[in-house]
Amino acid sequence: MHGRTTDGTVRLEGNARERFYDSRGYGVPDGAALELAPVEAAHLLWREDVEDVDGRDLQAYLAGEPGLAVRFLVYKDLRDRGFYLAPAERWFGHETDVDFAVFPRGEGPWGDAVEYRVRVVGERDDVPVTHLGDATLAVVDEESEITYLGTDHETVSGSSAATLPSGVSATLVGDRVAVPDAPVELYERAFYGQPLDRNDGGDLQLSLLEAAHLAGDVLDIDRESVVGKGRQVEGERFDRRLRVYTTLRERGVVPKTGFKFGADFRTYADVESVDDLGHSELLVRVVPDDHVFAPRDLALDVRLAHGVRKTMVYAVVRGDEVEWVAVRRLTP
Repeated sequence: MHGRTTDGTVRLEGNARERFYDSRGYGVPDGAALELAPVEAAHLLWREDVEDVDGRDLQAYLAGEPGLAVRFLVYKDLRDRGFYLAPAERWFGHETDVDFAVFPRGEGPWGDAVEYRVRVVGERDDVPVTHLGDATLAVVDEESEITYLGTDHETVSGSSAATLPSGVSATLVGDRVAVPDAPVELYERAFYGQPLDRNDGGDLQLSLLEAAHLAGDVLDIDRESVVGKGRQVEGERFDRRLRVYTTLRERGVVPKTGFKFGADFRTYADVESVDDLGHSELLVRVVPDDHVFAPRDLALDVRLAHGVRKTMVYAVVRGDEVEWVAVRRLTP
């Protein structure tokens, strides 16, 4: 059987519908004939079900269509894993920014369910943060191996709460804030700061983020001075991190520095006492809404988070709003 390209699709005549759509879910039927997307035609060339497309074999066909080789590798891998899939524009319309609609195992394009919305990227491609949250990234590396990263909108919430004192004396000291003779509630109950001596309490060191959050109510310190210092040492990044820090506290989640993990925060959802502190659940990295990732950076973050039994979450700051996007390794 031979394929012929017309207006960007590949047409197969004869009994193509019966052979390839009815039993295996390829293409769009047109009577007994079939209209295929280029990636579907490439897969049938690889299977040797189709001899050529416009006289070209598989390698010549892949070389002649920009980006097709990478999409073909993902399409083939998902077919090998037992999935039916279709080009996304056929399923979601031409405005979609994903590549494939992947159907649940045992189902195909004859039903309504979609298991994965797959976006194909090469390891050297850019990934805007706006492309995360509703799709599975299929990252094809330079050796043609594929890593799947599931991205979802995360619900971030907790039950941490503590009654705090007011009017606590505090002093800006360099790029942190000192609280002498700090009330026990600040650290032991609400997990703010770091004691200079854990054994006898007393003096507490707060980060600029913690102090800015508490200033003017709990702490007797000028908030603008603290925020100004934060902007001096971090620039506009400080405002984004403060917005995320405040949002986490408002949601009953305790954020602490994630420096050891290369992140902005590690978080605890259910803090009642530092003496009975559980394992932190999330690593949070704060990014602006125009941030662009390299796939390598995503893979590094996710691998690290998995290695320390946490979930990698990106806090995407858009004005006063924060969107939470989790990224995890996925095996379809």
